[in-house]
Amino acid sequence: MKRLRKLTNQQLVQKADQIRKELVEIAVKNEAGHIAPSLSSVDILTALYYRIMNISPDPEWEERDRLIFSKAHGCYALYAILSDLGYIPRENWENFYGGSFLTGCIERQTNQGLEAGCGSLGHGLPIAVGTAFGAKFQNKKYRTYCIVGDGEMQEGSNWEAIQFAVKHQLTNLTVIIDHNRLQAMDFLNNILTPNRKNDLQKKMRAFGFLVKTCNGHHIEDILAAIGEWVNNLQSLSAPQVVVANTIKGYGVFCMENVPKFHFRVPTEEELKKGKRYE
Repeated sequence: MKRLRKLTNQQLVQKADQIRKELVEIAVKNEAGHIAPSLSSVDILTALYYRIMNISPDPEWEERDRLIFSKAHGCYALYAILSDLGYIPRENWENFYGGSFLTGCIERQTNQGLEAGCGSLGHGLPIAVGTAFGAKFQNKKYRTYCIVGDGEMQEGSNWEAIQFAVKHQLTNLTVIIDHNRLQAMDFLNNILTPNRKNDLQKKMRAFGFLVKTCNGHHIEDILAAIGEWVNNLQSLSAPQVVVANTIKGYGVFCMENVPKFHFRVPTEEELKKGKRYE
């Protein structure tokens, strides 16, 4: 089976900026909220799809690596990438919310590269754990990746899945936590998450995961964190997690680290404050 071409580090940086620009333009045109949570995952998704994951032009190739995008309200970056790869028709991405099969949260369409229906938080990680367990049980070689939000890690179902993954030594599972320190209504430590350094890292390590931290907007840092595991699969003893430090709304200055932009679409005047990708 033909594999998709891997991009160089410089090409990955350029691709991430392309995805950011396209994401903002299409979402603003369609008056779709949840732009800010989409922007914080762009670099992570770019590194996964264009370098790390084993995928082909056929989105249903049996041996493909699986990506479960649990923080599905922030799905626009994923839509943009799957469209760029040819999995999602361009017209569906450009016109989502307007007659397209694409919705504000992900609906499962494996023939379009969408592996799992998510949106109700706390579902994607358990699905990913089940997917990884199924692969191990059937002696399949594909890996499962799961991107979750840090606010989503307040969901109890995630911690049940984490225990299961450790119990069954699912070394074929890599979780990436998009750690932008914001959830729907406010900063994490104003809602439930303790305001202590490396809280998520300490919890995941205590449960038995292998843990790394990276800058979620630095391509080389992301590649180094995940790549060390992917390039040494035989030595892995447990499932892995990368806590990726990110900025919600990254790339659009008016939206960065501002809670109200979880839902709200920026105005033309606000967008004039500038963008990182220009």
